[in-house]
Amino acid sequence: MPTHFLTGEELTAAELRALVERALELKVDRLASRALDGKSVALIFDKPSTRTRVSFETGIYELGGHPLVLREGELQLTRGESLRDTALVLSRMVHAIGVRTGPQETVVELARYASVPVINMLTREHHPCQALADLTTLRERFGRLEGLKLAYVGDGNNVARSLLVAGGLAGVEVAVASPPELSLPDVPPLGPSDAVHDAQAVYTDVWVSIGDEGEAERKRALLAPYRLDEELLAKARPDAVAMHCLPAHPGEEISEGVLYGERSAAWSQAENRLHSQKALLELLLE
Repeated sequence: MPTHFLTGEELTAAELRALVERALELKVDRLASRALDGKSVALIFDKPSTRTRVSFETGIYELGGHPLVLREGELQLTRGESLRDTALVLSRMVHAIGVRTGPQETVVELARYASVPVINMLTREHHPCQALADLTTLRERFGRLEGLKLAYVGDGNNVARSLLVAGGLAGVEVAVASPPELSLPDVPPLGPSDAVHDAQAVYTDVWVSIGDEGEAERKRALLAPYRLDEELLAKARPDAVAMHCLPAHPGEEISEGVLYGERSAAWSQAENRLHSQKALLELLLE
């Protein structure tokens, strides 16, 4: 059983499959588990959030626990207290710690000194909770994961990296199409048409993430040929779904018709954050 959830690599293939199946069970009966009865989870938010905050706070409550939301500026970290001391203190008061922040080193440092599970709710390098919800969505749509192909088209970012990790464990082929200037290390960049060929899912993310505003125009120019629109989606399998982790900018990285069309899985992805994270909390705190 994993102690922390920082990149998704902590899971075995069997644990990942079990998490996805458990998430779908909890979706059928949201109040079936009281695994967190009498337990508290600290949720540290250094970044704005809609889906992450609502899904974690609601999920902890539905599992019988108490979510303790700590926003930027509300901890002594802003006055120089170390991550080590923060981890040592929180470990004596709560049963798990979730962190949405910038540097991956922040969650790694907290996990090094915490005696309770630390969950990466988002960093610049990884977004494993999103990937877990994405696999749950694919399993729900197609009845399986093994042998599926997912094409990610756009910026080589934290979401793309986490999809590669989770997809590899689940037996999902993940093809990444990014401009060479924005591609992930050690991932040969593909063209969008090549990536989406024979794919059951075509995935994109925002072109300009939080913290990237200074290079917004450069990134938009590089990514313009990588837009997920009707023409690109038509090059995938006829039953392919369009995926987006949200928030979206219709008309930029994705067309309005695809985002809100009948082949969009974006809203299921958002909902499944709730169910998959509940399954994760059960696993880490059982």
